[in-house]
Amino acid sequence: MENKVVAAALIAVGLTAGGFFPGYYYYKTHADARSVLVKGLAEQNVKADLAIWNLKIVVSGNDLQETQQKIAAQAKQVTAFLQKRGFTEPEITVGALETNDLMANPYRDNTAASTSRFILSQTVFVRTDKVDAVADAVSQTNELVAQSIVLENQTAAYFFTKLNEVKPAMLKEATENARQAAHEFAQNSGSKVGKIKTANQGVFSIQPRDDPNAYEPSQINKKVRVVATIDYFLED
Repeated sequence: MENKVVAAALIAVGLTAGGFFPGYYYYKTHADARSVLVKGLAEQNVKADLAIWNLKIVVSGNDLQETQQKIAAQAKQVTAFLQKRGFTEPEITVGALETNDLMANPYRDNTAASTSRFILSQTVFVRTDKVDAVADAVSQTNELVAQSIVLENQTAAYFFTKLNEVKPAMLKEATENARQAAHEFAQNSGSKVGKIKTANQGVFSIQPRDDPNAYEPSQINKKVRVVATIDYFLED
């Protein structure tokens, strides 16, 4: 009887605490089923190992041939800018040229088309594991602007591709934290932890390490997180 009173009190405290105990777990009991449901949290700080950077060049003009020559020259300038910062030829790809003839648009503005009939765009792609070099180069694109190169889009995205390498250790840590919570409850309620009733490893998530509100691919430093949920039988 005393054990049941203690268990009920602990359940009330757990519900009041709102879930996770400080640290890495929480639990709640199923008194009728004589089991305890525990959650073990594991987190690991990681760094992106892949960067993808798209630099979109835009040039407009009224003479198609001259405009094509201009954008071709600018694509070479962008490539030279990247190579100067250590990116190799296999890491740099120049995309297809896109041409927009405003006179071919039935809803065109004839006044605007008279000065800039053609709008050409071309994207230079960078795919590399040199994430720090990309971040540094992004901050120096003002050099391209100084060369009268208009970059409509120059987004860089950073990815962590080695999740499978950290999964085993993180699952082990989360499971250990869950079992620790189960033992703590069992000791306080005069019970023993029995076999596993059900288990769910949870979903791995990758989040920004420093700013939870930031767009995750824009951040080099990240945090991998997983919550394991395990239901243990309780024994007298």
